[in-house]
Amino acid sequence: MDTKLIKGLSQIQSKYDAFLIDLWGVVHNGIELNSGAINVLKNLNRLNKRFVLLSNAPRPSKSVEKYLLNLKMDKIFLKNIFTSGEAALQTLKKNIYGEKFYHLGPIRDIDLIKGFENNKTSLEKCDFILCTVLL
Repeated sequence: MDTKLIKGLSQIQSKYDAFLIDLWGVVHNGIELNSGAINVLKNLNRLNKRFVLLSNAPRPSKSVEKYLLNLKMDKIFLKNIFTSGEAALQTLKKNIYGEKFYHLGPIRDIDLIKGFENNKTSLEKCDFILCTVLL
């Protein structure tokens, strides 16, 4: 096993075709974009490398895309965003765990259940719990 310390993606990017890149703390800090990370995305794009921007935000991927655009991220990098909220939303659309859910989380995460308000119910009547924050 190679135990060589990697100091940056540029040292290994030629060996791989695809990358999964976390957003919070890597690409941005919640207030501004990380210019070094943006340079990496520019380089990956220039080299025609595929990448997915991942987030554990309990929001639809489109909401995170809008957030990143507000931070002045170039739209060219926003082709492939996937969030935990998007995974939950897809589950809601397919009724994988049932129709009725109890939302355990703050009101700020209400964007996630937009269009599914009638499926929200009490803890006693739910088929499953949609947890966006462990309180």
